[in-house]
Amino acid sequence: ACLSHSKSLSDEENLKLFGKCNNPNGHGHNYKGGQLIDPVSGMVMNLTDLKEYMQEAIMEPLDHKNLDKDVPYFSKVVSTTENIAVFIWDSLQKLLPQGILYKVEVHETEQNIVVYKGEETIVK
Repeated sequence: ACLSHSKSLSDEENLKLFGKCNNPNGHGHNYKGGQLIDPVSGMVMNLTDLKEYMQEAIMEPLDHKNLDKDVPYFSKVVSTTENIAVFIWDSLQKLLPQGILYKVEVHETEQNIVVYKGEETIVK
């Protein structure tokens, strides 16, 4: 589901900005993990550790949640795919060894993909 809504905008402005993705009841997704590749070695880190980090940083706070109501971060930040990528990046950065996180890629749909590399966001 691609549902977004900003409390600071009118219903008309939300519809214009988010189009068919606008939903005043909030925004939610199901999440699954990908690979985190060490940019120096090109190797995936220990998979047991990786799964634990992903569980804590992504699955526990986001999976099967209404982002706007259940995740405190999104009470002040609009839950767009771009902001979800930033949230995941920031959450993983706190847990992973320094310098290992290369990018976060969020696939909202097959046509809407966001890649976040810390300071740059790429929308495909």
